[in-house]
Amino acid sequence: MIAVDASVLIEVLFEQSRADAGEAAIRDALQRGPLVVCDVAAAEVCARGDSAALMESIREMGVAYSMIEARTAMRAGEMANRHRLRQRTRGIRTRDRVIPDFLIGAHALMQCQGLITHDSGFHRDYFKGLKVIVPGEQ
Repeated sequence: MIAVDASVLIEVLFEQSRADAGEAAIRDALQRGPLVVCDVAAAEVCARGDSAALMESIREMGVAYSMIEARTAMRAGEMANRHRLRQRTRGIRTRDRVIPDFLIGAHALMQCQGLITHDSGFHRDYFKGLKVIVPGEQ
């Protein structure tokens, strides 16, 4: 089972001029097995418009809904804390990550076998062992 990040779904649903690579990654993943969107990524997509219509569009793509488990939420919190401490220790003030980033990564690591995302550097850094699939890089 592979998870898909909100950024890829948003690209496919709203940015048709840039959607080819995302659509190809989704098709490829579906040929290999189930493809899911976690509740957090689904909420990020639904924030863009008509929630019911967007969830229907996601289902029509063949993407199922997968809720985050408690153990996954705990891992996301641990990774968010690690990020905060790392930033403080290094005196770095880069773009702060938000909890949804960590929830999506932890879901893919602990409940799936990979993640289709455009944010590969972050996910590879914080979720060691996660198979990261970047649209257009297959």
